Amino acid sequence: MRREPLTVGVFSPSVLLRAGRRLGLVDAGVREEPVASSPAQFAALLAGELDAALTSPDNAIAHRYVRGDPLDVRIVSAVDRGLGLALYARPGLASAAELKGRVAGVDVPDSGFAFALYAAMEAVGLSRGDYRTVALGATPRRLEALLGGGCAATMLNAGSDLRAEDAGAVRLAGVPRPYLGTVLCALGTSLDGPRGVTHGGAPDGTHGITHGVTHGGAPGGVWALAAGLRETARVILAGDADDVVAEEAAAALRLPPGTALRYLGRLKDPDEGLVADGRADAASLSTVLGLRRRHGTAPDPDHDQDHDHDHDLIIRSLLAGGPPDGGPLDRGGR
Repeated sequence: MRREPLTVGVFSPSVLLRAGRRLGLVDAGVREEPVASSPAQFAALLAGELDAALTSPDNAIAHRYVRGDPLDVRIVSAVDRGLGLALYARPGLASAAELKGRVAGVDVPDSGFAFALYAAMEAVGLSRGDYRTVALGATPRRLEALLGGGCAATMLNAGSDLRAEDAGAVRLAGVPRPYLGTVLCALGTSLDGPRGVTHGGAPDGTHGITHGVTHGGAPGGVWALAAGLRETARVILAGDADDVVAEEAAAALRLPPGTALRYLGRLKDPDEGLVADGRADAASLSTVLGLRRRHGTAPDPDHDQDHDHDHDLIIRSLLAGGPPDGGPLDRGGR
């Protein structure tokens, strides 16, 4: 039976995915679908318009544990450690002190990159009352707002940070480390169920998880995509695809040649770049979860008073079991 290619929701164009297609490591039919925001991405995932998402791991936490109608969303593979994610001030502002009373742009206020912004603002001496936040959507939209005067500061990464720097924006602070910036995630139905089966949205009585509708690839399709992205990451990190990556980055992210080479360097950076083996290490996930606990709506999976128990339970429950060679969790730190 012929299988339809997968559709993957993305905030910014995925140079990793595009390089993988060009190298023959990712199915040539895998399609990127730009999304306007985190809520829009997961609405499309639930509606069956997307088969998988390249997203912040915090979105998986939020949609599994914080929403009133939780989703069985799982992390299939770790992709990168932030790709330069940092707090940027618009051109013309030279210091954090100049952000007082001004607008900071976020995707949505209760989201992973917003929590990273709150932490970065704290790192440069600003509290939540010192600035106002406005929801601007995905990273490319926030870059446009930053350079166009729609906000005074925002979090940028994945090439948008480099374009901001080229335009004169000032990097003020990074994110807490270790950190996980992007993961490949999917609904449990698209990982466990047969192709094309509709699960109707009925709640799972045991776990309180809503199963969304699947429309795209078979379970093996998402796992195959994860494997292809991992192999592409290994090739890039080994330096065997520099020209391909630079060309794809220049085209996808509208970067001049020199900036595209800087982006290639971002991908190879051991602290901020690609995750070669696709394993989400517990320390990095703990950083993401800790930011949510400190700055946002905290998850509470079973109302257990043991914070460490809850923390570990959340991390383990997010991870898809994976094919026979093992799951995506690395218990080691970085």
